[in-house]
Amino acid sequence: MSSSTHIVSDVMTHTVVAVGRDARFKDVVQLMEEWKVSALPVLEGEGRVVGVVSEADLLPKEEFRDDDPDRHTQRSRLGDLAKAGALTAGELMSTPAVTVHADATLAQAARIMAQRKVKRLPVVNAEGLLDGLVSRADLLKVFLRTDQDIAEEVRREVVSVLFPAPAEPLGVEVKDGVVTLTGHIRDTSLVPVAARLVRAVEGVVDVECDFSGGFPRSVPS
Repeated sequence: MSSSTHIVSDVMTHTVVAVGRDARFKDVVQLMEEWKVSALPVLEGEGRVVGVVSEADLLPKEEFRDDDPDRHTQRSRLGDLAKAGALTAGELMSTPAVTVHADATLAQAARIMAQRKVKRLPVVNAEGLLDGLVSRADLLKVFLRTDQDIAEEVRREVVSVLFPAPAEPLGVEVKDGVVTLTGHIRDTSLVPVAARLVRAVEGVVDVECDFSGGFPRSVPS
């Protein structure tokens, strides 16, 4: 792992609005509007996350407000119909909450979001108490790194490790997050390895290699 790999605590929001199980439906809606968020962690006790209530959990009340669902809908959307009649956050919330720890890497957090189809994750400590919140937008902050920062890390973490004593210095150029490696190497089997390691550097958009002296070529993942 790169020494500069970012973790969730580097990008998460530390001040988070949350509700208890007994929070009323309208209070949940009002908090979402005031804080401009689309989901709220639900807490109990000293701050243990027990669920998350989102806009998707609130919408069934409006969807079925003046509707008399048929038998098929009653069977296939039992959970939504229950939420349509819910009055509190405890009745509305999705549980168990999908959470992440503060020391997880951004890649691990992104994987959880993709697999569980959620837009944000409550960040919890070892006891399950709320520490913060991380969103998709937070995870994308790594792409705001400067080209210079990326180039320095590629030289330090990839080039100096894979090619410690090349016949001539290898070139590392970065433009808009796209890394181009140039120069002459003895072992061309290391090219895909280098490309894979460069792609693992946070903020890298793509990698091109020109180790043969010809035109740069994109290396497949």
